[in-house]
Amino acid sequence: MAERSAAEIRIELDEARDQLATSVDQLADRLAPQRVMDDVKAKLMAKATSPVGMAVLGSAGLLLTALVIRNLRRGRR
Repeated sequence: MAERSAAEIRIELDEARDQLATSVDQLADRLAPQRVMDDVKAKLMAKATSPVGMAVLGSAGLLLTALVIRNLRRGRR
């Protein structure tokens, strides 16, 4: 195994540090709160606008309407 000089080791450390800094920056960008919120919002909108999503939302709306009407009628008694 060849001996490495102090200069070679320093160069390798600098390269490793640069690569680590780049990785940390990429992770920070990926996990930024606004980006995470935007990604979740986009996924929810895609699901909500699909045929199955619209059916689920419509059913939930009907159920909520029925519960409100039932509670209003109970309150009058």
